[in-house]
Order: sequence, then C-alpha cells, then structure tokens
Amino acid sequence: MTEFVKLTYGDNEYELPVIVGSEGEKAIDISKLRSQTGLITLDTGYANTGSCTSNITFMDGEKGILRYRGIPVEQLAEHSSFKETSYLLINGKLPTQQELTNFSVLLNDNSLVHEDMRDFYEKFPRSSHPMGILSSMVNALRSFYPELQNLEEEINMTVTRLLSKIRTMAAMSYKISRGHRVVYPRADLTYCANFLNMMFDSPVKPYEIDEDVVKALNVFWILHADHEQNCSTSAVRLVGSARVTLYAAISAGIAALWGPLHGGANQAVIEMLSEIAANNSMAEIIKRAKDKSDPFRLMGFGHRVYKTFDPRMKIMKRMCDTLLQKLNITDPLLDVAMELEQIALKDDYFTDHNLYPNVDFYSGIVLRAIGIPTNMFTVMFAIGRLPGWIAQWKESQDDPNWKLCRPRQIYTGPQTTDYVPIEDR
Repeated sequence: MTEFVKLTYGDNEYELPVIVGSEGEKAIDISKLRSQTGLITLDTGYANTGSCTSNITFMDGEKGILRYRGIPVEQLAEHSSFKETSYLLINGKLPTQQELTNFSVLLNDNSLVHEDMRDFYEKFPRSSHPMGILSSMVNALRSFYPELQNLEEEINMTVTRLLSKIRTMAAMSYKISRGHRVVYPRADLTYCANFLNMMFDSPVKPYEIDEDVVKALNVFWILHADHEQNCSTSAVRLVGSARVTLYAAISAGIAALWGPLHGGANQAVIEMLSEIAANNSMAEIIKRAKDKSDPFRLMGFGHRVYKTFDPRMKIMKRMCDTLLQKLNITDPLLDVAMELEQIALKDDYFTDHNLYPNVDFYSGIVLRAIGIPTNMFTVMFAIGRLPGWIAQWKESQDDPNWKLCRPRQIYTGPQTTDYVPIEDR
C-alpha cells in the first residue's frame, strides 16, 4: 500500500507519494509537484534531494555503512580484487571464474594506447596538472576509437577500453612529464601490478613488484570504486542525460573530481601536512581548526555524509599501518600525520563534532608511501572511481524513466527593466 505525505498550500491539499528503497530509505516523490501546485523545491547543494533511484551502491552515513551491489565494502577489500569489484559494479554480479578470465583478457588486449596520442601528451605544458590532461585525453579517445555499429558491443568495448587504458594513460602522463621513457603494459602482470610497473620501472632501476604494495593499491581502488551520488558521479549522470558518449561523460566526472573538496582532498591532506612540517605549526593548526570564525578546514577530517566513522577509513588505516611497517619508511610528513591523528582522536572537540580522520587522510599517506607523486593523487582517485562512474552511466542510460537533467531555479534578479541606449547611460 502506497504511503503519502500531505501538503497544504493555500486552500488546497495535495498527496505526494512516498518512495521506499530496499534498505528502508524513504523519499517524497515531487516529480508532479510543479504541475499540481505551481511550486518547486529549493535545496541548495542537493543535500536533501534524491536525483534518481539506483541499485548500485548503498551507504548509510549515520551507521557508517557502504555496500556495492549489497556486498559490504569490508568484504570486498579483504577478499576481492579491483578488477573483480569493477566487474561487480558494472555488470551487477560477481563474475564466475570464466567470466573473470574473459574480462582479464579483454583488459589486457585493450591496454595499449594509440601511439599518436603521445603527441598530445608531449604538447601539454610540463606544468599542466595531470587531472586536466587526463580529462582532455579521455574525451579525445572518442576520436581514436570510432563507434561500432552494434550498440551493446560498442558499450562493452568502450567500457573495456576506458578501464584498461586509463591506467596506461595515467602512467604515460607521469613518465612524459618527467622526460622518461614510456613503459608499456605487460601481459603477465595483474591490473594493479601493471600500473605500478608502468609508473616506476626504469632501464637503470627495474621495478620490483611487492605484493603488499599491490594489495594496498587494490584496496585503495576498491574503496574508491563508487560512493553513491557524489559530485563527480552526479556530473557523469547529468552530462550523460544529454546522451553524450561515455567518453564525454567520464571526462566530465574527472573534471568534477579535480576539486579540492572532492577528489583533491587527499592531495590537500599532504599539502597541509607539508605546511605543518615546514612551519612546526601543529598547535596553531589545531587552534585554527577549533575556531568557528576561522575559515580554515582541517583536511582529511570529517565527512559530508558520514556522521560517525567513515567505514573506508578503518580499512585504509589498517592498510596504512601494515604498509608503513613493512616498508620501514622514514618520512617527516608521515610522522606529522601520525601525531595529528593521535591528537584528533583524543581531543574532545574533534570527537564531539565527529571530526574523525576520513579515508582521504589515510589514503594520502598510503599513496605517498607507495611513491605516487602528490599531483597524481587525484588521478589515482579517478582510476578507482571509473567503474562506479561507468555503472552509474549505464544504469541511467537504461532507466525507462530517463529524462534530460534540467534543474529549476528561483530567480532573485531585477524585474523587467527597459534597455537604456549607451548615450543615455
């Protein structure tokens, strides 16, 4: 039996249906609100607005829950690989061994990037941010790989190309920015090991694959694979609603992810730690973080949705502790990070305001320990989020209730104003 919410406006009363999700979440369906009442809703930042129904990812910010296709992210981080998790998100189920093998073969076969694309990379100024380059190059893929005639085959090939080539493109941009020889993917390496080898292998110092480092990267990408309707995912869905190519939609997602309040947060964490280390300003930073009148934000603490612990944080912290112990790294920034963590976990102000370290805090430390340069952090996030973007794009394309996204607004500008000729102004 459908539940309704009653809205009284003037002398009229309206019934708005309540939509109930599989986990008990409830939403008021306002899709006919304007046609029935002449009203629209105003929700700055969309914090209380559901833009779609989805069966991909469930998260509960109050309870600290995150599941992909119903499977807790904790189980995937422990037992799965990024490749298998990608298949789960995109195809809606865990693959059989044969399906996973076929998927691996496709990823391997499509891992090379068209050689002509090197010219594009080499023409970007050396100071260009890798995210700007990646967004441009993903969009450019459409020119190098024309559409196939069969729509289903085209989507499958585009998905495979993106998943496979994005790691190659990211590593290539890093190598070219340093003036080093590009390292090509190897058929004998796993998805994550291949990326690390393309990043760090050198003719003068061959890269040695460390399974703990590979595991850390797997976990990092799994934890970032999808996160419901965040800024970049919403951008992918919104741009995709115009029926653009998947390349264009993903390019938009990368551009949205670039922001320091979204995907750039882990880079901002390292920059903050660098400032603390350089100026010995831990006490000052803590003081500013507690000052409500100070616009300063302690990067890597708290979360827009999670009101308790970020479930990804707990997993990333364990991986961080294991990796730092295994690699026996000496790094002043890591010492600062550990000191800041301990202060925040013991300080009543931070615990009372639920300002716990989030996944960005620990992921920045893990990436730094692996050897990823700071300006590549957001690119690493983008590679991890790609399967989620693809899954969300596919779901929106298949939605029988699809509509071109077109939000409304409340106009607050001047009313009708006559034009004044320039000589009379």
